[in-house]
Amino acid sequence: MIKGITAIRQTSTPAVFDKLASFFTVLGFERGKDWDEEQSRGRAFLAPLGNLEFIDGVLPSNADVFVEVTSLDSVREVAEKWLTKNVGETEASRRITATADTDWKSRIFTVEPAPGVAFSFWEWLDPLKGKPVALEGDLSAEGMRFAIVVARWNAVITDRLLQGALDCLYRSGAKKEDVQVLRVPGAWEIPSAARKVAETGKVDAVVTLGVLLRGETAHYEAIYNEVSRGIGQSQQETGLPHAFGVLTCENLEQALDRAGLKAGNKGFEAASAAIEMVSLHRKVGATA
Repeated sequence: MIKGITAIRQTSTPAVFDKLASFFTVLGFERGKDWDEEQSRGRAFLAPLGNLEFIDGVLPSNADVFVEVTSLDSVREVAEKWLTKNVGETEASRRITATADTDWKSRIFTVEPAPGVAFSFWEWLDPLKGKPVALEGDLSAEGMRFAIVVARWNAVITDRLLQGALDCLYRSGAKKEDVQVLRVPGAWEIPSAARKVAETGKVDAVVTLGVLLRGETAHYEAIYNEVSRGIGQSQQETGLPHAFGVLTCENLEQALDRAGLKAGNKGFEAASAAIEMVSLHRKVGATA
């Protein structure tokens, strides 16, 4: 019967609302359904797991929202950068606590993105209970550079994919000047442009967007095979993540559904995959 738990915080001013929305966006939270109405605005941030807990004891911080993470030091680094940028270095040091161990085998720190609004972030000291540790990429795009290669053919679809990809990157902390968009005539030309921009060394990942409709000839399969092979080969030979956002659909209606109408936006999903892979590559490089 119980479906989920939503913690709602009413902000004191529109400025505090904007600061909190900016802070949680930079941290890489998945966005929920936002709203902008005459009387109110809302920004939703989703988490894969929610809990309602009661304790008989003393809380380790003054926050009433505790966010469990898998890479506490990375989250702290992003939080510190955001604070320094928005309130200055001196004030930032007052708004974030030192990372400390708890008596329940975890580490924790508390941050106030706005005065009097505190959130605690924590992680288990042994989150996998002795199981082999798996490296995973984070979904924060801050400091990353991307190229989006998008086909003009079937622009009614590809423009929607492009908007989804840009939405994902900007919501995840990427700066506009760090996102380069390259338009090519059609899907056939995507691998060539992707390879060229990857070889410049000026981007961290390439997002490829296009659409192929089956029609009534074998032309569709011949093009798709070469496009997918070319993108995969470029990724393997340059060592740069290439996110695959080339739709292969039976008809226009199916393509529209996958470009944001009914089945999510595959451009958004491709950009999200690119962010995660860049993060993973960096983590692997740091442990090598």
